[in-house]
Amino acid sequence: MRTLPRLCSAFDDRLGAFTRELPGVERGGVGALHRARVASRRLRELIPLLALDRRTSRKLNRGLKKVTRKLGTVRELDVLSRLIDQFRQDKRCSPAALECVGAAVARARNEARERLIDDLPMVKLAGLAARLKRAGEALERDDASYPHSPRASGKVRAQRWAFEARLASRAARAEAAIEKASSVYASERLHDVRIALKRLRYAAELSEQPASRRLTADIATLKAGQEILGRLHDLEVLLAWGREAQASLSPPDINAWRELRDLVHRIEDDCRRLHARFIGDRATLLTIANRLGARSHSIGTSRQAIG
Repeated sequence: MRTLPRLCSAFDDRLGAFTRELPGVERGGVGALHRARVASRRLRELIPLLALDRRTSRKLNRGLKKVTRKLGTVRELDVLSRLIDQFRQDKRCSPAALECVGAAVARARNEARERLIDDLPMVKLAGLAARLKRAGEALERDDASYPHSPRASGKVRAQRWAFEARLASRAARAEAAIEKASSVYASERLHDVRIALKRLRYAAELSEQPASRRLTADIATLKAGQEILGRLHDLEVLLAWGREAQASLSPPDINAWRELRDLVHRIEDDCRRLHARFIGDRATLLTIANRLGARSHSIGTSRQAIG
């Protein structure tokens, strides 16, 4: 089966983004690690849509999933370190409390980076990139040699419908996650919304239709909502570290305990503010998810009528 040209182009772009960051990952660059992880996630969303055989698709996705997970452990600690630096600019936060939490995060971060070198050496990353490149080249060869026949057109049409079905599914999951989150502050449900918005955005970015002003705006709004919830998640992780530091003070120190308590309260306030922003955007996000789902359904229905 041929692969839709836009999907081949997207694969080349995302593979290039992943490969370019590998030298920076090897050097321990914070930005490079983050960008490589994002690229691995984008590739994972795209590979099932390509005309690859099932075994190849499964192996590539399994390798990318491992990369995403391993880089994610370090990335989370990088983000925590950056958050602590930001809190240091806030005069309301105790420097001693931030130092206490920051020292624990720094130790965990160094250990995670050492494990990353052992678990995900550059030779493995380069090998995965090479396998992805070979898969892309195989797709290009198949597309070039595939006959232009009614049967070929039918298979391309079937793949197009499969993509639209995936977009509809992503939209439905986003709607369900937002509805389930309601207006109650529940961390796990908000995390589900963030993941659903991210996957819907990745699918919408692959849309076959030319990027209309509305679609571009919808994608930007999905990204903004995802970033609000991402920041909220990061703060919740930092909150857990603050509570852990407070509970494990040794020897007990009432002044240090109170300073950590104040820091915890400060983080909680920020979490509530971000949750309020999400609630303010909730109706708009629901509308976008509904619109994208309805759009993919209407496209699929019209194509069935044409076919």
